[in-house]
Amino acid sequence: MSRLLEGHIAAVTGGASGIGRAIALGYAEHGAKVAVLDINVEAARAAGKAIDDAGGTARSYELDVSNADMCRDVARRAEADLGQISVLVNSAGINRRNTFTADPQAVAQDWRDVMSVNLDGVFNVTHAFLAQLRATRGRIVNIGSIQSFVHVRTPSSPAYTTSKHAVLGFTRALAAELGKDGVRVNAIGPGLIETPLNERMRTSAPEVMQTFMEHTPLGRSGRPEDMVGPALFLASDLSAYVTGSIVMADGGYRSI
Repeated sequence: MSRLLEGHIAAVTGGASGIGRAIALGYAEHGAKVAVLDINVEAARAAGKAIDDAGGTARSYELDVSNADMCRDVARRAEADLGQISVLVNSAGINRRNTFTADPQAVAQDWRDVMSVNLDGVFNVTHAFLAQLRATRGRIVNIGSIQSFVHVRTPSSPAYTTSKHAVLGFTRALAAELGKDGVRVNAIGPGLIETPLNERMRTSAPEVMQTFMEHTPLGRSGRPEDMVGPALFLASDLSAYVTGSIVMADGGYRSI
């Protein structure tokens, strides 16, 4: 197997589960040393152990991405333990299912919670690792969504849709600013991926799943492992002239 990320050091937020975990393991398989960052430190350690057991190199860190001070501390520790980060994946995210017309207090809390992780978290982590990324002429991969473009035709939080639109805007803004430093900034736009984030919906709302499948040409939901290829492409030299872009990995959802 080609080792596309040989010599790279990657930090992956939300690296303990779902898309983040799959990307962390995929990066390690292709030669990167990996810092697994997650608010669930035990699960982060389990992901790190899986990488080590497979012959890779990983360190695991507890990280609440909404805490800017904690982000800066983890960035310093990861650099000391592994070296300067050259690839950053912002995968940590949450969702809430309340509609905007639900209980006002619940809607307001949803907004604060979702923005603190999905948007402020991306800002906090990127800012914390920025000096390292500029020094290494690194790569940033943000996890957007089909909801970076559309509000899906199922009950879903407007806060989530807004946050993922903002992640795409942040991606493009940073690409424009950091290009002169050799830093490339791109995003991945997953469709419905089978992760713990949506497990309850997938098991308890068959009508919602049917709606998604009827709108997905490939006729299946995605798996976290389906995100590894796009993430490898955007982190490696295969995408040396790609920045400010989003790679959709949605089974064709946005094509119909």
